[in-house]
Order: sequence, then structure tokens, then C-alpha cells
Amino acid sequence: MNHLLLTSIQNERVKQWASLLDKKYRDRTGLFIIEGVHLVLEAFKSSAAVRCVVYNGERGIPHELEQLAREGGTEWVQATTQVMAKCTGTDTPPPVFAVLEKLKRDDKALFRDNSLVVVLDGVRDPGNVGTIIRSADAVGVDAVVLGKGSVDLYNPKTVRSTMGSLFHLPIIEADLAELLPEAQKKGIKLVGTSLQATHTCYSYDWTASTWLLMGNESEGLSEAVRQMADESVIIPMQGESESLNVAMATTVLLYESLRQRKYG
Repeated sequence: MNHLLLTSIQNERVKQWASLLDKKYRDRTGLFIIEGVHLVLEAFKSSAAVRCVVYNGERGIPHELEQLAREGGTEWVQATTQVMAKCTGTDTPPPVFAVLEKLKRDDKALFRDNSLVVVLDGVRDPGNVGTIIRSADAVGVDAVVLGKGSVDLYNPKTVRSTMGSLFHLPIIEADLAELLPEAQKKGIKLVGTSLQATHTCYSYDWTASTWLLMGNESEGLSEAVRQMADESVIIPMQGESESLNVAMATTVLLYESLRQRKYG
């Protein structure tokens, strides 16, 4: 396998890949970067549109990916450690990264019978959004919706923290002002969280079609979205802690819905 070797960070392709660290260029080109062996394997497994795979020429192709490299159909490129660092924005660059087309998402999953969907309203921390996507994947949620004001799904930190779950379920970017009323017309219950709620998350019935609305880390749900919620629940707390992080709170609520739906 004689793969092209890129050694200069001034190379045109290297500059293009490095620009994908910036949302503006991801939006313009419709491309994004994934890093590390696990994510590259997940991308191929899910038949995502992989444009090219770039590996550290000094270390060679990671053995888990050798078979994929032999199969052909995708361009493989060698690069120096310096080029790898430039394109991933990390001090210790991964052994491999890939350039992908943004994922095609079908919003039909939102309106399945008995759907369970997580809706994020202004959740800005990439680690939180990635963790919520992992939890949603683990519970078997139908889809995750990123409302305006939430972090970009294709932000490298978000992508890393999904640990590959972004390839496993539909993640849809949408305007909640349009989408939530549409869900209500279809009889879907919109459930938020509130410290003033009368239901705990354990006394609420999660078995019907439900969209769980989770808000910004410090502000909670925006006023407009809060007004649209049909119901709110509270996670009971026995100790001294004032609140749970949004990703942890979402996980607790999703697992209660799973318990009721599958283990009730």
C-alpha cells in the first residue's frame, strides 16, 4: 500500500482539514473530522460517508484498521505528527483521523409510535451534549434534537465525547419553536424538569410518547420552551447537593423511562 505522505502544515489539503476545527468551515463544506481508532471503526460500521482516512506515517496504520485499508474504496493518507496535530487541534494527536460528510438525518424517527426523544434547549457544553447522546443511545431513545443555541454536534469535543454514539441514532438540529407545537399536535407529551414540579420522575408515567426537554446548564429551559411543556417532573434528592449536572439528570430520567417501558 503506497499512500501519499503529507509532511507540511502549509499543504493546501492540510489547511482545509485544519479549517474543519471551525464551525464556519464545517457548515460551508458539509464536512467534519473524527479522531481515533474507535470512532473511525464506528464510522465505517455505520456506512457513514468517509472521504479519507489520515494516519500517522511514523506509527503506521493502527492494526484494527489494516483490513479496512486493504479493502479500498476510501482514500488513505499518511501524515507527520505535526500535520496530525494541526488537523486535530490536540497537543497529543491521535494515531488516525478521518474526514466525513455530515450525517444525513431522517426526522421520521421523531414521530414513531410511543417515541422517546431527548430535546436539548441551549445545552452549550460539548461534553454534556456528547454524554447525553451516549446515554440516549444506551437507553434506545428514538432520536436526539439539538435546538438552536446548543453546541454544534460536529464540534470535535462533542464528537469525541459521544464515543461513537452519534453514528447509532438520529440527531436532528431543529428550531424548537416550530418542532415542539408539531409534536403536541401529534399527541406527544413534552416533559421538562422543574424544582416546583409536583410529580417526581418516579411517579410520572413515561410509557406514552414522550419528549424530554432539557435546558441550558445554568439557566435551564428558555421561557418560550418552558411555556410549551405539558408537564414537569423533579428528580428527588436526599443529600445536600443542590442539583445534578444536565447530562447526569438526563441519564437518570432516561433510565427511569427505560425501567417503566421495559422492566415495569
